Amino acid sequence: MRRVTILGATGSVGQNTLNLIARDPDAYDVVALTGGGNIAQLARDAVALNADIAVTAHEDRLDDLRAALAGSSVAVAAGAAALAEAAARPADWVMSAIVGAAGLKPGLVALEQGATLALANKESLVCAGALVRDTAARHDARLLPVDSEHSAVFQALIGEDMAAVERIILTASGGAFRDWPLDALERATLAEASCHPNWDMGQRITIDSASMFNKAMEVIETHELFGIDPDRIEVLIHPESLIHALVGYRDGALMAHVGAPDMRHAIGYALNWPERRALPVERLDLARIGQLSFAAPDEARWPALRLARNVMERGGLSGAVFNAAKERALDGFIAGRIGFCDMARVVEDVLAGFESDPGLVDAAMTLDNVMQTDHLARIRADEAMAKRAR
Repeated sequence: MRRVTILGATGSVGQNTLNLIARDPDAYDVVALTGGGNIAQLARDAVALNADIAVTAHEDRLDDLRAALAGSSVAVAAGAAALAEAAARPADWVMSAIVGAAGLKPGLVALEQGATLALANKESLVCAGALVRDTAARHDARLLPVDSEHSAVFQALIGEDMAAVERIILTASGGAFRDWPLDALERATLAEASCHPNWDMGQRITIDSASMFNKAMEVIETHELFGIDPDRIEVLIHPESLIHALVGYRDGALMAHVGAPDMRHAIGYALNWPERRALPVERLDLARIGQLSFAAPDEARWPALRLARNVMERGGLSGAVFNAAKERALDGFIAGRIGFCDMARVVEDVLAGFESDPGLVDAAMTLDNVMQTDHLARIRADEAMAKRAR
C-alpha cells in the first residue's frame, strides 16, 4: 500500500488526483490532505479516504475544519507551518498542487523526506528551479511532472539520449482570446477571460491561459526541468489541445504525445509511474477528429512569452520576480483594478525595476532569498498597478 499526500487537494488537480485514488482505495494510505478555503470539500475528502490529517492554509478556518471533522478520526491543523508539517509526514508519493509561490516550501519539505514529488505547482521551478533540483538530488527524491505538457515531454524522452534532443515544442490552445482582434483585448472582461474553450480548470489558471502567462511559465519550467537551452524551446498554437507536446530529435523525428484534454492523463501517469495502468479517460477517434491545426504564436497578442524568454536569459532570481508580479497582476485584474492587457505591462514594469538593482536578482538562490524577492516584487507590482489603476 502506497502512502500518499495531496498538497492542494481541493483544487482542480487535487480533485482529479483524488478521483483516481478513490477508484482503488485499497491501494493507497492517504497520509495528509491540504486545502484552502473550501473546508466542506476538504472535510468530505478526508473522511471518504480516511486521511490521517486535514490541513487548511487559513489559520482563521481551523475551528470550521475542526467542526466539519467532528466525530471522525481525522486530525486537523491550519496555517503555513501546518502545511509544511503535513508535507514532512512520511509518504511515498506527494502531489504538489498548491497554487502559486505558497507551494514552494511544502514541496521542498516533501523532497527532503525523499518522497516522489508529483509537481503540478509550476511556480516552484519558475521561482527556484535550481533549489528544487538540488534538494531532490541531495535527498535521493524524484520529481515527476504533472503539467500535461511536461508529462508529455517526459514520456517522449523515455529511452532517449537528451543529447539527441534538438528542440522541445509546447502546445497551447490559445485560450479564450486566440481569435479576437488585438484592439478588442483591451476591453476583455473578467467573465470572458474566465471561460476556457477546451479545459475545465480553475479561474486563475484559465485567465493565465487567455493571457498566455500559463504557457510562459511552462516555457521557463521546461528549461529548468529538462535542462534544455531556452532557444530550443518553442510554443505552437494548437486549438484542439490533443497534442500536448512534441520532442524533436537531431535526426528530424518528432515524437508527439496525443490524448484527450483531461488532466487525469498526466496525473495518472505520475501516480502509477513507472507502470502504465488503465485510466478513465476518453479514447480518441482520430478518424472522427479528421484534422489538427497549428499556428505560430503572435507575441504582440501574448507578450508574456517574450517576458519569459527575458527571464530565462537574465537568470538568477528573476523567475521569482516574474511569478510574484504575475500573481499580483492577476489579482488586480480579478479585482477590477487593471485591464486584461495591463497584466503584462505590470509584470514588465516590475522586471525592469529589478534590473536597476541587480544585486537583488543575483542573490544566492536560497528559500529565504526567493521568498524575500517574492515579497518585494509583490509590493512593486502593487505600486505599478496603482499607476495604471482604472
